[in-house]
Order: sequence, then C-alpha cells, then structure tokens
Amino acid sequence: MTTTFSTLNTMKPFLQEAWEKAGFSEPTPIQEKAVPLMLDGRDVLAESPTGTGKTLAYLLPLLEKINPDKKAVQAVILASSRELIMQISDEIRAWGGGISSAAFIGGANIKRQVEKLKKQPQVVAGTPGRIQELIQMKKLKMHEVKLIVLDEGDQLLVPEHIKNLEAIIKSTMKDRQLVLFSATMPAQTEATAKQWMKEAEVIKVTKAEMPASKVEHLYFVCDRRDKQVMVERIMRGFEPERILAFINDIGEVNAFSSKLDYNGFANGILHSDLNKQERERALKQFRAGKLPLLFATDVAARGLDIKGLTHVLHFDMPKNSTQYTHRAGRTGRSGAEGTVISLVTEREERELKKIARELGIELKKKQFYKGKPVDASGRK
Repeated sequence: MTTTFSTLNTMKPFLQEAWEKAGFSEPTPIQEKAVPLMLDGRDVLAESPTGTGKTLAYLLPLLEKINPDKKAVQAVILASSRELIMQISDEIRAWGGGISSAAFIGGANIKRQVEKLKKQPQVVAGTPGRIQELIQMKKLKMHEVKLIVLDEGDQLLVPEHIKNLEAIIKSTMKDRQLVLFSATMPAQTEATAKQWMKEAEVIKVTKAEMPASKVEHLYFVCDRRDKQVMVERIMRGFEPERILAFINDIGEVNAFSSKLDYNGFANGILHSDLNKQERERALKQFRAGKLPLLFATDVAARGLDIKGLTHVLHFDMPKNSTQYTHRAGRTGRSGAEGTVISLVTEREERELKKIARELGIELKKKQFYKGKPVDASGRK
C-alpha cells in the first residue's frame, strides 16, 4: 500500500512496515502536523478531537528518536489513568519493533516494577504518582530522557498531579523535549504547560478538518427510577454489539449491574474503586466482545480506544459540553459510524439541548414503540 505520508518515508523501516501492516494510507491532520515538528525537536502543544490518531502522532516520532543501542530510559509518556497507560503500552508494543518498554501504574506491586526497570526499558509509560515514586527511590534514572509526553494533558495538569509532573520534568536534563496532546485544551492547561516549554509550537486541529462524522445523537426522556428498564429496552431495541455506558455515581451502579445481570444482560463495571485486576478483566472482556455492556466513570474511560465501539450511552447526564465530547468520542472514531444515546429526565432535557447547540450537533428525540426506537415527534 502506498502512503501519502511523506515524512514516514524517511523514518526507520520497522515504522514504515508497521504503518503498512496497519493498512493506513494517509495520516490524520494531527499526525501530519505534529510528527515533523516533533522530529525537529520542537516542544509541542497539540489539541485534536477524540479519535483522530493522537497516540500515533506522538508515538511515531518518539520511536524514531530512540537509540536502540542505548540501554536506558530515553522517553517517558505520562497519562492520568491506568487504563490509558495500559492502552498506550499496547500501542508501543505493536509499533515498537525491537524497542523495549515498560508500564508503571499506581496500585501495582512496586517491587515487581523495580524488577522491570532492571531490564532497562527504553520507553516508559506511567501515571505521574508512580513515576515520581520510582524516581525518588532512585530506581528510575532520568538523565538520558530526551522526550516527555503528556497524554490527555488537560487531565494531567490538575492540582492532584501538578507537583509530581513538575518534579518529573525537573528531573530531566535541560535539553529534553516536552509535548502535550489533548482532545480539549483549556486556557489554563495551555498556560501552565507553556511555562515548562521552550517556544512551544501550538497545533489545533478542528472538527472541520476531520472526515465528516457519521455519529447519530439520540435521546430518551424518562424518570430516574426507570433508567434500568430503559437500558434493557436499549439492549433489545438497538441490539448493540458493544455499548459503553457512562455513570457519574458509582454508589448505585453495583446493585443496578447485578439486577441487569439477573435479567440476562451480561455487563461489567469500570471505576476507580475496583482493584487493578478487576478493572483489567472488565476491560479485556468488553474489548473481546464477551460483555456487550460496560458501565464506566469518566476517569476510568478517559482516552480509551475500544476498536469498533458502536454505541455510547449517557446513563447519567454529562456535566458540560466538554464531558459530552469526550464520552461521545469513544464511538465513530476516525470517520466510522456510531450512535450516542442520552437518558435524561424532563428537567435535564433543556440542559442536553443547550449542550447540543454549543457543539453544533443534531439531537433526535426517540421513544420506544413495540420494543423499537421511533421518532418521538412522530408519535403522540
């Protein structure tokens, strides 16, 4: 397959092969803009919508820059959730040729992680707290690190992570490169990141630059207490291959999940109160299609790329348009088709319409008739 990505032709053969194997013909706008700048050694602040290939936009130049003969950590990727770190880690393995890598997340056995470092990985991905802990223990040596990536940067530049981030960045040499990628870039995030960067190049990819979205946005109005019944109707009426349902309150989801299970709807839960093994198992089963329904909090599902996810459900109303964007972006990635469904009370309906206006999306109100979703306006 020929590629229109001219920059790729100058990169290492294993990257060109991996690109061909992945079946890509042309780069996405963020890849086209970010890759040459990163190869040039520039500090970069990049904003691009969810599902536009940001991981690869920083991974290609990162892997190109690694010296395979040097057995030391040369690049560090930071992200706020363990799920995102595991996903990044999978991508590094898929694209990395013979480059060695390791992932480090909070909550995991630290002794085992120290053992991993003895194998001298060249690329490290981790959550800020755990990476800083390993630096303080003098187990993770940062003097050879030439590149730091902040993935989903707006989630990292928050009070709980800022001290660790600053300490990690300061532990590297002055000539290191720093890049930040995010689907949304609040002014505060940009301002904070720029303080750590040298003449940062700012890249912003808009929705208009992306292939037209084929995502449908639907909603149903119901009482809060009827939401469980609505989920069952959605599972029957839409017959989704896989549906990721966003919840705000983890307090009631366990009981609710058990009831659904009892009624024959296999489902999983993903939130920060679960241990590492439980979260990994739920995600693995969902990715493999063994669980058609996964309830998740925003923190747990942020940045996740679940191949072929057809449906997203707002079981709980998103707080604002940014949260709606991040949730909805799990489906219809890179121009694929997808459906976003919101369950709202009568009071929340006005709020949802306001979010849709802000985002410029067309909302369709639906209701169930004989078990099938139909336009609400068409039936009285």
